Amino acid sequence: MKHLIYSPGEPAGIGPDLILKLSGTNFWESLKSKIVVMGDIDLFRDRSEVLDLNIQINEIKDFKKIKPNKKKSIQVFNAFKCLDTTPSKLNPKNSKYVLEILDQSIKWCLQNQSFGLVTGPINKANIIDGGHSFSGHTERLMKKTKSKDVLMMLASSKMRVCLVTTHIPINQVAQNINKKLLMRKIIILNDELKDKFKIKNPKIFTLGLNPHAGENGHIGDEETRIINPCIKEAQSMGIDISAPMAADTAFSKKNLKTYDAFLAMYHDQALPVIKSMSFGKIVNVSLGLPIVRTSVDHGTALELSGTGNIKLDSLKEAFTVASKMI
Repeated sequence: MKHLIYSPGEPAGIGPDLILKLSGTNFWESLKSKIVVMGDIDLFRDRSEVLDLNIQINEIKDFKKIKPNKKKSIQVFNAFKCLDTTPSKLNPKNSKYVLEILDQSIKWCLQNQSFGLVTGPINKANIIDGGHSFSGHTERLMKKTKSKDVLMMLASSKMRVCLVTTHIPINQVAQNINKKLLMRKIIILNDELKDKFKIKNPKIFTLGLNPHAGENGHIGDEETRIINPCIKEAQSMGIDISAPMAADTAFSKKNLKTYDAFLAMYHDQALPVIKSMSFGKIVNVSLGLPIVRTSVDHGTALELSGTGNIKLDSLKEAFTVASKMI
């Protein structure tokens, strides 16, 4: 039987609310996986009371005894104490809790191949304010799984986009793109489309870094100096990947039908496109890891925490995709 661990992220945000509200639906009946929530059981009891939900919260002390999920109930592995369970109000003292819950979830998935990880939204600034060095879920997963590299993908029913660089300032993007990094990303994407998405012969579209993909070196030379040589090498390896193309015309209807994934050079080159097309129904997938990990596509939504006025679509998709990928 497949198992999914849910790491709810920032306790002041809607991460805890999402799983509590989802448990009140019939979603579990369609999911062929057992779900266990990693966290402080008192946090979920407190939030359930705030939301006025009649949810049975069961403590799990042994992962081998996880039961099939039932409506209006969740199973919580009481892993670490959350110092402040107040909704909507960030507290840097909770940063250790957030990281501990995430790290324990990763550790357990590494030890059990039948387990996958679904993560809720975090607040990076609050973790840093709590005295921790932290640049994001993806980077933490890479470190804790001792992976050589990780590729960030956002996927919806309409498209898949992947990022060569992730959470770095825009003025550092060009200097971070090199042949070694780009080849790793291309190989990970091609391999994972075959392995985890079961696409026999994946087709990959490459976005150029510069406007008009550099205009043959007249508007930046990264395409001619770095990206094109990598593409030719990848093609010689049998990878079906395009030469770098202009980003402003990349996401045409024809290309969306033709290509299985789009490889973008930086964060805001592709994510605004997929989020404008599919926001609320996108899954964040980490490729290149020895474990399955998916996440919601939205933030902590502090203003909605404790109100019950939240949408469950992205979390449903994250659980569904993770279950299929295990």
